[in-house]
Amino acid sequence: MELNQYLEMFIEESKEHLQACSDNLLELEKNPNDLAIVNEIFRSAHTLKGMSATMGYEDLADLTHKMENVLDAIRNEKIQVNAEILDVVFESVDHLEEMVMNIADGGDGKKDVSATVEKLKRIESGEAIQQAATPATTAAAEVAASTAVLDSALQLHYDDFEKTVILQSTEQGFNAFEIAVTLTDSCLLKAARVYMVFDILEKNGDVVKSSPTVDKLEEEQFDQDFKVALITQTDADELRSKIMKVSEVEKVSITQISNDLFVQSAVVATEEFVESVTEETALVPKAEVKKEEAQKSTSAKHAASKTIRVSIERLDILMNLFEELVIDRGRLQSIATEVNHSELNETVERMSRTMGDLQNIVLTMRMIPIETVFNRFPKMVRTLSRDLNKKINLEVIGAETELDRTVIDEIGDPLVHLIRNSVDHGIESPEIRRANGKPEEGNVTLRAYHSGNYVFIEIEDDGAGINRERVLKKAISKGIVTKESALSMSDKQINELILASGFSTAEVISDISGRGVGLDVVKTTIESLGGNISIESTEGAGSIFSIQLPLTLSIISVMLVEIEQETYAIPLSSIIETSIIKNSDILNAHNQKVIDFRGKVVPLIFLDEIFDVPRTDNNPDEYHSVVIVRKGDKLAGLVVDTFIGQQEIVLKSLGDYLSNIFAISGATILGNGKVALIVDCNALMK
Repeated sequence: MELNQYLEMFIEESKEHLQACSDNLLELEKNPNDLAIVNEIFRSAHTLKGMSATMGYEDLADLTHKMENVLDAIRNEKIQVNAEILDVVFESVDHLEEMVMNIADGGDGKKDVSATVEKLKRIESGEAIQQAATPATTAAAEVAASTAVLDSALQLHYDDFEKTVILQSTEQGFNAFEIAVTLTDSCLLKAARVYMVFDILEKNGDVVKSSPTVDKLEEEQFDQDFKVALITQTDADELRSKIMKVSEVEKVSITQISNDLFVQSAVVATEEFVESVTEETALVPKAEVKKEEAQKSTSAKHAASKTIRVSIERLDILMNLFEELVIDRGRLQSIATEVNHSELNETVERMSRTMGDLQNIVLTMRMIPIETVFNRFPKMVRTLSRDLNKKINLEVIGAETELDRTVIDEIGDPLVHLIRNSVDHGIESPEIRRANGKPEEGNVTLRAYHSGNYVFIEIEDDGAGINRERVLKKAISKGIVTKESALSMSDKQINELILASGFSTAEVISDISGRGVGLDVVKTTIESLGGNISIESTEGAGSIFSIQLPLTLSIISVMLVEIEQETYAIPLSSIIETSIIKNSDILNAHNQKVIDFRGKVVPLIFLDEIFDVPRTDNNPDEYHSVVIVRKGDKLAGLVVDTFIGQQEIVLKSLGDYLSNIFAISGATILGNGKVALIVDCNALMK
């Protein structure tokens, strides 16, 4: 069977099952006695294991199988759920996600997860995950752990040559051992400890094989465990004693390799593989299997009749073709206006209505619920709260809100940065919150909703808020603002200083919230998507970061304007209104031409000067056409010659060679076949 054709489906479905595992584990943490949740996690793991085994990803299937055993013991009430067990299961899911991402990137999905597997085995057998370290039992526990012999099966895989070498050595009276060494979690110089262990082994015998390989061990590409096959005349106890003298070695397990174990290992491996590929009904009660199969069958029929999977590449091709139709529609409308033929006008109007409906369908097909991005955050916040010793509750609202796939692809990293910032800088430690009369548990709310042609995403926390004095002091020291201008700044302007390039109030650079880089990267990314970000904060009460994003980036509504013989497009999303002003209305303030617009002083920007448009008539007109545009709280008036009208246009990139054109975000082809440049209002108002 050719499996490559199913690879894309396998990756997508694996991601869905792992996301379901993560979501249900978070629910299980809140309701540890709810076995229905455990059953849901078990089903997702069971399906993932079967898929992985069928596709030939044995490491993925094996880890899932070990995790499934623990889940089965929990749902059969042999094990009681606690935080320690959940941490190990979460750790397993993290490893599985890394394996799937490796496969998606063209890898083989292999990863050394022996430490996690060992923890899962301990949980399944009812042992403590970490050995107790009381003074009375430490020495005995060390000896028991160190001398443990793996009598079930070999853990290393040997080729025929290696097997021959080992068996011939044992026939000549040598000992063949498989040695598993575990370093302490706090070990910093792992490569140095590996070198010391290998030095002992090579002085006492010949190393046949290691896992990971020596290269990876030297580069510290392993967790805490590694395994070595050794031929020696030294006995197991003496070897164990010598290796245990190396500092930061926690455990040494030695298995004597024999012909019987080679056979046993092969049988076990075969049985596990066969067991993985089959449905493994022994683990699930028969009644439950039948019920589950019936549910799957029913849901499969419904799913098949209602949805199909379509690759993103096909949707992109469809979008590009539709964009060409939009350009041709504009051309036809232009021709129909010139010809003024009744039947042609009627046909063009009907075609425009049909294309409007088609446009809605095509754009809707590209819309994806933002939950595909939001889903990663509950587990992330759980991990961060533990790392920072904080109590944090994340509430997600509006995850069903839909956004264009292009925007979805780009918005993930900025949101990660903002949430990490709220968790690290915003929410205080339980001690500080208690001292300030707040509940120990801080709240972070992630909210999404539609408003007009925009999607708003808000990250709100009830933490310490922004310390304005500290922000101003830092901004002045960095040269971002002057002392004079700081005196006239509003609270909102001061808050938004933290978005300036190179700004950071962090006293200690950490991996949690930005390593001192600041939030300017977030701002740049959001503005590149045609959106903007604003901040509201009350010191001691919390902050709200609000992101405004367009629903789609491909087809936008613009106001077409003309300067001399050149046509420009200004996005309607930036326009407040248009106006006609007299020369006498123009005032001068600080070497800047301004107008009084509804009680506000608005600077004028002459686009012919910005874009070096040559003037054929040097006599200035008495009247000027002005487009009032907005960026956050800032207003500006773009001075043009004439207004042409409103139109929907297709946004086209200028390409790599023209990527640095100031204040131009792209171009479009108009109905008359000419090219119009699209003005980037945000760049003009920096």
